Amino acid sequence: MDTEARAARRGSPLVRDGAERRGGWSRRRFVGAVAGTAAVVAVPSPAAPPADDRTAAHQRAAAAAPREPSGPRPLYVGTYTSAEGGGGGTGIALASYDPESGRITGSGTLTGVPDPSYLAVHPDGRTLYAVDERQDGGVTAVRLQDRQVLGTRSTGGAGPCHLSVHPTGRWLLSADYGSGSVAVHPVDASGALGGRTALVTHSSPQPGPGQTGPHAHQFLTSPDGGHVLAVDLGTDTVYTYRLDLARGTLTEVAQAHTRPGAGPRHLTFHPGGRYAYLANEVDDTIAVCAYDPGSGRLSVGEPQPTGADGGTNYPAQILVTANGRYAFLANRGHNSLARYAVEDDGARLRLLGTVPVGGDFPRQIAFSPDGRLLFAANQRSGTVTVFHVDADGGGLRSAGAPFASPVAVCALPL
Repeated sequence: MDTEARAARRGSPLVRDGAERRGGWSRRRFVGAVAGTAAVVAVPSPAAPPADDRTAAHQRAAAAAPREPSGPRPLYVGTYTSAEGGGGGTGIALASYDPESGRITGSGTLTGVPDPSYLAVHPDGRTLYAVDERQDGGVTAVRLQDRQVLGTRSTGGAGPCHLSVHPTGRWLLSADYGSGSVAVHPVDASGALGGRTALVTHSSPQPGPGQTGPHAHQFLTSPDGGHVLAVDLGTDTVYTYRLDLARGTLTEVAQAHTRPGAGPRHLTFHPGGRYAYLANEVDDTIAVCAYDPGSGRLSVGEPQPTGADGGTNYPAQILVTANGRYAFLANRGHNSLARYAVEDDGARLRLLGTVPVGGDFPRQIAFSPDGRLLFAANQRSGTVTVFHVDADGGGLRSAGAPFASPVAVCALPL
């Protein structure tokens, strides 16, 4: 990584990614870039029903959910609505895709959610959740049936950049990059969010080389469901917490440290549940991690290449096929998708090569639910590219021309 990139990326806890700054605007662009924060629409916080009642309610909702149609499937694209210099998105882009050809067709925009840079869906498929990546961070729930915004809740931190829904459907997990904190919100039977039940700011260990503070980048649930893990780029640490499923509180149980200056960004588990793969943004590597479901302890292995051939590159996200045989990594800068063979039941990655992503700065990648398509959201080119996935051979084949979507930073196919 060149000196200029390091200085730009690490100059402020709220302004990161020198490469993105050179592309025209900074991803963490809160200071002096936002004219004001959007009004937060809050829903009344209902009294939390007993855990068993809430679980039953979500099971009933899931059972009543309509079956997936065989025709076009919905696609939602997260954007920045306050991109510096104009040219940003206007909200969450609405589209559909053909599950056979991969062709995307736009159908409008869902407005009213500021800077929805990351998206997730409830396990029952009825509610969409978006981060509001602003200085006064929030998370917003949207009912998909009529695209009604159900309300926004404060994360208690700055610059939320990732969220996920616990497999029970009862808790929303979010990561605040700017403040280096993670939060938990309850989800009621309608999909709406309640008041925050947990907020933890990462204070130990100290920030890594060149970093000025913690920068939580991801918050997800382990495959066994017993733990939730937070990936923090600023402290070079993955924190493991136990989530109290009745109260929504967090208890730290373990820390896993990368080598200093690695800048971990994104963690993905192997389907077997005993290994995970960590994309390190700052030092342009990935690492195989061993995971102990009993203790929640993660052990970070040696850094491995991303296939970027030594050029300026920032790995973004890694995916693993459902059969556990192949993995794909999004490379920003090299603008490629690295292909890996997964060997030894998940314990080893072998780099097979790279495929051009067909866009500029692939910020996020996602599989279609059936795993046959891979979508890449390319931030600088403002496009979503689609690939057919050969789950048996690990091949990627372009599905055709890119879909234009301004500042596409997250693609969520349902």
